[in-house]
Amino acid sequence: MFEIVIGLEVHVQLNTKTKLFCSCPTSFNHQQNSNTCPTCLALPGALPVLNRSVLEKSVMFGTAVHATINRTSYFDRKSYFYPDSPSAYQITQLYTPIVEHGTLQIDFEDGSHKVIRINRAHIEADAGKNIHEGDISKVDLNRAGTPLLEIVSEPDMRSSDEVILYLKKLHAIVRYLDISDANMQEGSFRVDVNVSIRPKGDDKLYTRVEIKNINSFRFIQKAIEIEVARQIEAWEDGVYDEEIYQETRLFDQSKQETRSMRGKEEAADYRYFPEPDLLKVVVDDAMYETFTQIPELPDEKRARFVREYGMNTYNASVITSSLEMACYFETMMREGISAKNATTWLTVELQGRFSGHVNIENSPVSARTLGVLVKRIEDQTISGKAAKEVLDYLMEHDVSVESVIETLGLKQVSDTGAIEKIVDEILAANADKVQEYRNGKEKLFGFFVGQTMKASRGSANPQAVNDILKSKLS
Repeated sequence: MFEIVIGLEVHVQLNTKTKLFCSCPTSFNHQQNSNTCPTCLALPGALPVLNRSVLEKSVMFGTAVHATINRTSYFDRKSYFYPDSPSAYQITQLYTPIVEHGTLQIDFEDGSHKVIRINRAHIEADAGKNIHEGDISKVDLNRAGTPLLEIVSEPDMRSSDEVILYLKKLHAIVRYLDISDANMQEGSFRVDVNVSIRPKGDDKLYTRVEIKNINSFRFIQKAIEIEVARQIEAWEDGVYDEEIYQETRLFDQSKQETRSMRGKEEAADYRYFPEPDLLKVVVDDAMYETFTQIPELPDEKRARFVREYGMNTYNASVITSSLEMACYFETMMREGISAKNATTWLTVELQGRFSGHVNIENSPVSARTLGVLVKRIEDQTISGKAAKEVLDYLMEHDVSVESVIETLGLKQVSDTGAIEKIVDEILAANADKVQEYRNGKEKLFGFFVGQTMKASRGSANPQAVNDILKSKLS
């Protein structure tokens, strides 16, 4: 039996208006090489100037993960030659990063928890982008110099499930802090996974393999499982030392395999040395006081939802798993509805109708509209069944709940006289079944309820129907 050992390096693109060391705008999908300047292009004489906003967002993150904020930190130069790096080096933080020694708690469905240690989070400049078209390769330097916060965990995760829980919590935190849009498809939240195995009970760390550039949680989980299987097979076949060596691999989703990309460099290969063009970074008392003021985070919001709305922990965890969902839910709750119904209609009914690129952020049904719909169920204006028809209509039309109820004729009938008339007609038309019910076949009660609701086109108040039927059949 083997134990899996996993550590992660997550590159979070900070959502600043300008780049890390110059005033060029950060961009996505702009004309190639349009957002560049002498600093981005590493032209002689161009000097970097640190973006204060990057420092603020980095300290906010460190505060959120209960880390040590180094009030004095330094930049270092990491030397490597690659076409997307015109300077042939990257400015980063190796020896004294801005953030060290944090923790992040992941939560399991059974209510248990695990703390994952965060070794560091350091600031660095992103590279450009290589574009390969047939035999021709091009370089777009729009992204060169974009600010990144690289968040490095300790090798504390023991399964792909733990990895996904960690990444989803980390993703939620940076979104709650509003320091990044964390869009994986656009490269704002990039994950490198370091995977190794060892016999159970062994505390030695064996050869780790890095899997780079995986752009979805689903692919990350699959890549880990495939790589673990490859390493276990090599161990069991007695060829571990020959086949498993420190390297960088890519995940090929179409072939469902990890594929060797290049040998993994060591720190010495990069010839790190202190960045000569930048002074030390000092977070003074006034900056520290300002930067450490952070908004409510997922764990705190979950605890408040449990406390204020009487929700169970699981539902509160689902709702607070994303900032957009939590905000949507709280807007619904302003309509004075129950948390239980709000949760069901948000997570089951509304999200169950999403498809393609439709999600909570661009939902055709606003939070207030869904809140009003739930309120109309709770005040018995419409039945739950009718509400589903209303929601179907609202997914296609931007109108009010009341107008849909009127248009579709779904207003619930609570007039006992009108319901009693329908019940009398149903009982008269099914006299044989009435006799069977009175002779002890009580399961027929559901038949009478169904026939009454059908005759009223679902508009009769179910409680009134039940009460009248019980009276008439007794």
